[in-house]
Amino acid sequence: MANLDRFLVKSETAIRDVMANIGLAKGLALIVDGQTRLLGTVTDGDIRRAILTGVDTARPVGDLLKMPRSPDRAKPLTASANTPSARLLQMMSEAELRHIPLLNDSGQVVDVAVLEEMVKDYELPFTAVIMAGGQGTRLRPLTETTPKPMLPVGGKPLLEHTIGQLRTAGIRRVEITTHYLGEVIKQHFGDGANFGVAISYLRENEPLGTAGALSLREKSDEPILVVNGDVLSQVDVRALLDFHNEHRAAMTVAVRRHQFEIPFGVVEINGVDILGISEKPTISYLINAGMYVLSGEALSLVPPGQHYDMTDLIRDLTTIKRRVVGFPIEEYWMDIGRLSDYKKVKEGIQEDSSP
Repeated sequence: MANLDRFLVKSETAIRDVMANIGLAKGLALIVDGQTRLLGTVTDGDIRRAILTGVDTARPVGDLLKMPRSPDRAKPLTASANTPSARLLQMMSEAELRHIPLLNDSGQVVDVAVLEEMVKDYELPFTAVIMAGGQGTRLRPLTETTPKPMLPVGGKPLLEHTIGQLRTAGIRRVEITTHYLGEVIKQHFGDGANFGVAISYLRENEPLGTAGALSLREKSDEPILVVNGDVLSQVDVRALLDFHNEHRAAMTVAVRRHQFEIPFGVVEINGVDILGISEKPTISYLINAGMYVLSGEALSLVPPGQHYDMTDLIRDLTTIKRRVVGFPIEEYWMDIGRLSDYKKVKEGIQEDSSP
């Protein structure tokens, strides 16, 4: 039996509190009444879509049940508590779900069927590609003899943290793109056996941009996860992949809100007439977080052996009217592209590990 406490929430619980716990509940929250009767379900994707629309996460999670949903998700898929495991696995496969609430005759939640707990050594059917070929010029002199993804964080290379995160998420196949000091990466990780994954390498003879190295892969129609090698995060990888599948996207881009304060009063003017002034306003943008899910169709657009960036791929997909969606990140995330960022990451890891 699943630990129900990690799944059950009340309608009045704040959205932000549900999101803080939803990773422990495999991406699902069950909204119940005082007698644990099921009122509705909220997924990780539901919350992230609400964040993109500007919903205040201090609002009660029950409000999400009132938001429009696709017809196939208008009512949660449930099963009887005595449903055989084989039937539950079939239902999950048909509906592309990872969990199904199990109810008794009174509509009370008595258990939750969780795919990765029902299937031993559950493996996500995805290959992850880690882009690790950059020279890290902004991090010199640290990167003069060490490639950026191999810089130490918390006693081990940054890239090892990323591979460990993928392994925990259920991904067993990893490809690493290399160029600058690629032999250092290959010597450390080898075939990946010591790290619980199977690793292969894509060698760039010359820099091919943030997406061009994907053309070096064997041709496949299967979707892949792409992660920049200089990113340290606690993003729920399974939630990202579920989000991509749910939206039937050609490409999913992880995005993060970045805010900065203009240190001056900003004047709104029409001709010579001042209409108003805002004192040190805060500007907010969604930025590219360096994590992507690409469909087979998206991969087919990457030209072989040419410099090609993710921005080029997004442009080309939208030009041919293919769907590109944004997945908002609320978890810890840090890019170590600059010395100041790397210092923050190292200090943060030390603080987390201190008694």
